[in-house]
Parts: sequence; structure tokens; C-alpha cells
Amino acid sequence: MPLPKAELHLHIEGTLEPELAFELAARNGVTLPYPDTEQLREAYAFDDLQSFLNLYYELMAVLITEQDFEALADAYLTRAAAQGVRHAEIFFDPQAHLARGVSMETVVEGLWRALSRSEETHGVSTCLILCFLRDQSARSALETLAAAKPYLDRITGVGLDSAEVGHPPAKFREVYEQAAALGLRRVAHAGEEGPPEYITEALDVLGVERVDHGLRCVEDPALVARLVRDRTPLTLCPLSNVRLRTVDTLADHPLPAMLEAGLMCTVNSDDPAYFGGYAGDNFDAVRTALGLTEDRLRELARNSFLASFLEDEEELRTRYLAEVEAYVFPA
Repeated sequence: MPLPKAELHLHIEGTLEPELAFELAARNGVTLPYPDTEQLREAYAFDDLQSFLNLYYELMAVLITEQDFEALADAYLTRAAAQGVRHAEIFFDPQAHLARGVSMETVVEGLWRALSRSEETHGVSTCLILCFLRDQSARSALETLAAAKPYLDRITGVGLDSAEVGHPPAKFREVYEQAAALGLRRVAHAGEEGPPEYITEALDVLGVERVDHGLRCVEDPALVARLVRDRTPLTLCPLSNVRLRTVDTLADHPLPAMLEAGLMCTVNSDDPAYFGGYAGDNFDAVRTALGLTEDRLRELARNSFLASFLEDEEELRTRYLAEVEAYVFPA
């Protein structure tokens, strides 16, 4: 039985395993530019964030119907549950689908089919976070939020992802103000490839409650002090950082120093089909590569539930935290 944990940084489109990609391609008459799953998996070798994004968007072509999005989410939840995930806050990228002629209704309803029965089927509570693509225009983000309004009973928050460099958070001030007015929670990717200043901007301009990645905060001692003081959660993704060359090797990851500094870190999988591991795999990897103690692993798991958007379900959060405290690590 794995350590119970919440996953707070997970792109549902990034859970598309090669086998499911080929299955959906066959179902929908889509021709993939790879002859088989083996060669597609070999393509999952990236030089940087952009090289990953190119393949990520290319493979989305197989996601067309509600059933496709349902199958995608259900496959993720099955894997996540097996790795100890008890609560998942799932990102999705509607602009990437709208641009292909796939409606907001198709995406949200398809995902919701799997999410609505997830507690019963997988023992995993869920919520959905709509992400804006930062390399698209601010106007596109506003139009996307408007298109999502009929589905806000199923959407907990908004986020900001895709190519970071050259697309500062302040570009999306207006759409985040509108999201806040609608009662949506706010997170954003910042400080992965972008500078520490992007983290500060996400906090001050967008009003984010969690920082996705936030790795480069360590370059700014004043920012670290602020994040520690405010208990601002960081949703780190260690295996992703290695695959996208943000850190050279997992042994070089600053996670131990960040924990030592008092930062509220969590460990997540990001795009697990592409980066070599789901949530439990990331926990196992940092434990091995960084020599994290059981107390540190328990702290990471505890942080994940404390940082989650479960304020309306405090009883559930309390139960999850009790599971973390009661967990006995295998000998």
C-alpha cells in the first residue's frame, strides 16, 4: 500500500499513454506520425519544454469525443489510485481542443463522466482546473473563460500553463480578475523555465494561491522568505524537471534544500505519460535519489492535502491527513 497523497499538478492531456493514443487514433480514423507504440515512446525524449509541447499538442489530435476524454481521465485515475493518490486536482487545456474544433462541452462533459464516479470507482476525490495557454493571447483566455461559464459547477479553479519564457503572468491580469470574481480558485505555472520574478508577479498580479513548479524561487532569498512566511504551496514535479532539463539529474534537485528552508513543497507528476512516472513514481524517485527520510516523505504527503482545494470538504481532508499520519512505511 503506497503512502496516501494528493496530486495537485497533473495535466490530463499529459497522461495519454502511447497504447491509448493508438487505440483512440484507430477509433477516430486519425493517422499518427509514428508506426507503433514503441517508436512513439522513443519520441518521448525532450531537449526542453518546447520540444515536449510540440509532441504534446500533436498527439491531442486523437481526443475528439466525450468518450475519448472519459477514457483518458479513467485511465489516469486507475493508475493514480494504484500509486496512493486519494485526491487529484486535474488540469485541462480547453484552448488546445477548441482550436481543433472540439467543443468545451465535449471536453468538460467527457472528463466529468470519469470524475463524477471517481470516488466510487477509484477511491479518489477530484476537482477540475481550467488552464489558459500562456503562449496564446490574453483575449483568447478571456474568450475561453466565457465559454466555460455554463460549466462552472464542475470547474474549481483556473491555471496558466504552456511555454513560459516571454509570457509573463501579468499578461493575464484581466482574466484572473474575472476568474476571482466568479469565485474560482487561482494557480499558475511560474518559475519553471521563467525567472523568479514570474513567481512574484503571479502572486502579486494574478493573486494565485499556489505556485505550480516554482523551482527557481531558490534564486531569490527574499522570495523564499515570503513563500515560507505565507505558507504558499509549490507543486514541484521532479521527474518532469529532469526530462525537460530544468535540472541535470534527480540527485541535483533542490527539493531537500527547499524543505530545509521551510518551503511548503508538494511532489506531483505533471505529464506522467511523457516524463516517466506517476505520483507514486515521483515519490519513490526522490526518496531514492535524494535520500529523503520517512518524516520528509510524510511531510510532502501532508503538504499535498493541506495545499489542496478541499476547504468545502474539511471532513474529507481531515480523513486523508489521518491516513498520512497512520501510514506505516514498508520495512
